Amino acid sequence: MLRLYLVLFCSFNSIAHAQVTVPSAASTAPAAQQAVAPVQAAPPAADVATAATATPWKLLRFIKLPNPGAASLDRRGALYVADADNNLRQYGPEGLPLNTYAPAQPGHVAQVEAWNVTTTLIFNDDRQQLVLLDRFLAPIAEVRLADYLDGTVRVATLAPDNLIWLLDESNLVLREFDPNTLRLVQNTPLDLIIGRSRPDFRFIRQYQNNIYLVDRLHGIYVFDNLGNYRKQLPFPGLTYIGFRGDELYHFGDSGLYFFDLYQLHTRVVPWPAGVDPGAVRQVLVGETYAYIFTAAGVAVYQL
Repeated sequence: MLRLYLVLFCSFNSIAHAQVTVPSAASTAPAAQQAVAPVQAAPPAADVATAATATPWKLLRFIKLPNPGAASLDRRGALYVADADNNLRQYGPEGLPLNTYAPAQPGHVAQVEAWNVTTTLIFNDDRQQLVLLDRFLAPIAEVRLADYLDGTVRVATLAPDNLIWLLDESNLVLREFDPNTLRLVQNTPLDLIIGRSRPDFRFIRQYQNNIYLVDRLHGIYVFDNLGNYRKQLPFPGLTYIGFRGDELYHFGDSGLYFFDLYQLHTRVVPWPAGVDPGAVRQVLVGETYAYIFTAAGVAVYQL
């Protein structure tokens, strides 16, 4: 009887400790200690269980591209990757080369957004410039942001309506910019939302009528398509996120983590055989193919 009691006590103590030290991936938390905006409550524990999911990875080819940079997928599955010289390379879904855009005045490509299909956005953070390309990577327009706003833009992305979301880091404001009329449409101050924390913004993306702003230190801030703050997802340590169907994904030591945006649970897809998690820089996942980025290039897998 004493032995049974000790076993039950140790098991209960182990579970309790795990609940304290490992935060739920699907829980939400306020941006500061005092809530200044609506924050979604954490779901029941049964909804946030993490389960490993087997995926039949099949390596198709390896794209030799030393030190690949920012990358994106469009709705048709085409892959867009900035190379070490900040040229933008376009590949078909299977990883076969299609087109290359070489700017007349190169700048550091901080972000690429190609989901729109008809228009691809390049954001050069060092030159504070937006470049818009058509589906064949022919230039459409260039916009010098310094001509239209005071401050430094850290991240930028193209919305489905061809407006552009900007994170003005100097003034801590989320701004929406119209590249056709060359004016700011709306602004959302972030100082009350973030509080006294010092953010490290790395990525922004609009998906399914929400804007996801990635702060490496504090997680993901979620806004609606009008720029109104909705909630915060406690996923710190990220510099990039992707979306597939109703899931948000990112990578970690164990593989790819897929977080269901509506059911609020996480599933894990283990890395394919032979992949060193420490060497992975980025992962993009489409409907049929996945792309794993390392310092040597891009491995193309069929799912």
